[in-house]
Amino acid sequence: MNTFLTEDFLLKSEFAKTLFHQYARQQPIIDYHCHLSPANIAENYRFRNLTEIWLAGDHYKWRAMRTLGISEKYITGDAPDEMKFGQWAFTVPYTMRNPLYHWTHLELKRYFDVDKLLNADTAHEIYHHCTGLLQTPEYTTQSLLKKMHVKVVCTTDDPADSLEFHQMMHQHAIGIELLPTFRPDKSYSIENPSAYQAYLEKLGKASKVNINNFDALMTALQNRIDYFDTIGCKLSDHGLEQLHYPANGNGYSLNELFNRLLKGNVLDKLEMAFYQYSVLIALGRLYHKKGWTQQFHLGALRNNNNRMFNQIGPDAGFDSIGDFSQSHTLSHFLNELDRSNQLAKTIIYNLNPADNEVISTMIGNFNDGSVKGKVQFGSAWWFLDQKDGMKKQLNALSNMGLLSCFIGMLTDSRSFLSFPRHEYFRRILCNLIGEDVANGELPWDEKWLGKLVSDISYHNAKDYFNF
Repeated sequence: MNTFLTEDFLLKSEFAKTLFHQYARQQPIIDYHCHLSPANIAENYRFRNLTEIWLAGDHYKWRAMRTLGISEKYITGDAPDEMKFGQWAFTVPYTMRNPLYHWTHLELKRYFDVDKLLNADTAHEIYHHCTGLLQTPEYTTQSLLKKMHVKVVCTTDDPADSLEFHQMMHQHAIGIELLPTFRPDKSYSIENPSAYQAYLEKLGKASKVNINNFDALMTALQNRIDYFDTIGCKLSDHGLEQLHYPANGNGYSLNELFNRLLKGNVLDKLEMAFYQYSVLIALGRLYHKKGWTQQFHLGALRNNNNRMFNQIGPDAGFDSIGDFSQSHTLSHFLNELDRSNQLAKTIIYNLNPADNEVISTMIGNFNDGSVKGKVQFGSAWWFLDQKDGMKKQLNALSNMGLLSCFIGMLTDSRSFLSFPRHEYFRRILCNLIGEDVANGELPWDEKWLGKLVSDISYHNAKDYFNF
């Protein structure tokens, strides 16, 4: 008897089934944070085979394969694509109880109608079946997005990016909004002065500003914010170990620090913290002026393995959860913007689950009644976007804030096959509420609770970002 991945997968009560099938399932998808290629979307790219669309760039799968002892040749190396897929198929049965096992089979089922379990024995058949489908018009990038009922995709874009592919999409109405997200991490990543100098030159060319002092840097960033805004940008995003609020920052001159960087000098930790803080505070005020939402992804300890970083580069599966202190400096940072009423709508994501309660209480300090859910505890992120992590995030938000105001799930993915993660999230959400109803902890109020899950699945995000 088949008990895996049925229509009622993860739904343990009749009320949970009703919530999902009648209220959550049919809602469109707003993917307000992802790493999809704008070029692939705008040019309606057609992938060559299942390996290219599914394994290239997916560091979740790469980590699992390395753990199983599979050679890098079959992961990021030069092995033929079908052989790489074969090694992934061999790995899949060993991923049971890891979210990869659920995601893998959800994606095969939702995109390719494959019900068979992926393993070494079924690898050849599944690879050729799916690769054949990928050659048809129904499996181009735009068709895949439509298949999943995606209405909005917000990519992640550097301030110096041309946004030419976003412009291209604006000229063709296909029922999907492709919007940029302003990701200025390189504008304050000053650990390597020579790399920073090279970036300033690139940013200067894009903004048509000679960036020779700190004020010129901020002028260049403002120019790019103005440009992003004309293309429909509504969000910024920042990847940080933690936010800073240097108590002794008054003694620093930003132009002096800037000049030292241009001379190739490495700043000390306090100087770097003040420089980063100053850029982010100035950017935060610009975001508020534009009516944008700012996102902060906090807590990743990146590029832990120097040998593999030198061999492969960043974003290859060698990052982990960090245990950085968050609450004190986060509070001061947000308060600095709020004291002049220049705190933009803000989403805070944490990677360490120990910070769930910290973040879920912090957001309440800066919700001022001007906007519904102005400051958000972002969805369970990266290592936490699995069943246990999602439940913990939802419970912390429910206990210490208002779950009803939550703007829901995103993919944070580089893969066009990741959108069933929205379904996964919606099933977990509906089951959580259904359990409360079954336990007598919430009323059997289908209309109201159905509205709540519909809002979290789609409507809250649509209203929050004004898409």
